[in-house]
Amino acid sequence: MSNGLISEYVPQEEAGSGLTEEAAAKATTVIHEEFPLDVTENAVSMIKAALVETAGEEGDVLRVGVKGGGCSGLSYSLNFVEDVSEDDYLVRFEDVKVIIDGFSATFLDGTTLDYVETLQGAGFKFENPNAKRTCGCGSSFSA
Repeated sequence: MSNGLISEYVPQEEAGSGLTEEAAAKATTVIHEEFPLDVTENAVSMIKAALVETAGEEGDVLRVGVKGGGCSGLSYSLNFVEDVSEDDYLVRFEDVKVIIDGFSATFLDGTTLDYVETLQGAGFKFENPNAKRTCGCGSSFSA
């Protein structure tokens, strides 16, 4: 598990990020222990690499979410965004800012986001204790 966490939002001027202090103020900043999701060091490294690749094209905050759809009824989403909403929860894993909306937090409580490499391929993997059933593709679940 990643240990490089901070419990407060670092304003744009200090962090050098595109997320403004005004945008971050909309979200509820939480400490790691209160955040519904943990992100492994492998995942943090790959998120950082993706941020470098997409610099200037997308936002610099990773939104992790759950939406309706997929084979099992719910699917995971990972997107870089610039803005946050009032019902978002914000935390930092090292230099990576992650937000989750209130709806998704219910389904992601206790979940770990990892990055794995196997013979079949590489990608982000969700270890979700709330998933009652998962699809063979690994990107959808039912709770």
